[in-house]
Amino acid sequence: MERLRKIIPDYLKVLNERTKTTRVSKSYQLIGLYLAELLEDDGHKALYIKLAKTCDNQQLIELAKNIAEKKEIKNKGAYFMKVWYQRQK
Repeated sequence: MERLRKIIPDYLKVLNERTKTTRVSKSYQLIGLYLAELLEDDGHKALYIKLAKTCDNQQLIELAKNIAEKKEIKNKGAYFMKVWYQRQK
C-alpha cells in the first residue's frame, strides 16, 4: 500500500505534463485550433475541429479572419457560427 501512495503522485505529475503538450496529427485539427484562436473561443475547439474536418477550410479561415477584425463583435464564436450556417443554406 505504501508503494501505491508513492506511485500515484508521480503518475499525476506525468499526466499534468502530458496535457501541456499538443497532439495535433491531422491538418484539420490544426485549422480547427487556429479558428478557435482567431475567434477567441477556446471553449469550443472541438466544434471548430469538426467543422474543419467536414467543410472547406479556406472559406472557414476567410470568414474567421473577417470576423476577428471586427472589434464591435462581443461573441465572435457565436457570430461566426450564425454567419457560417446562413451561408450554407
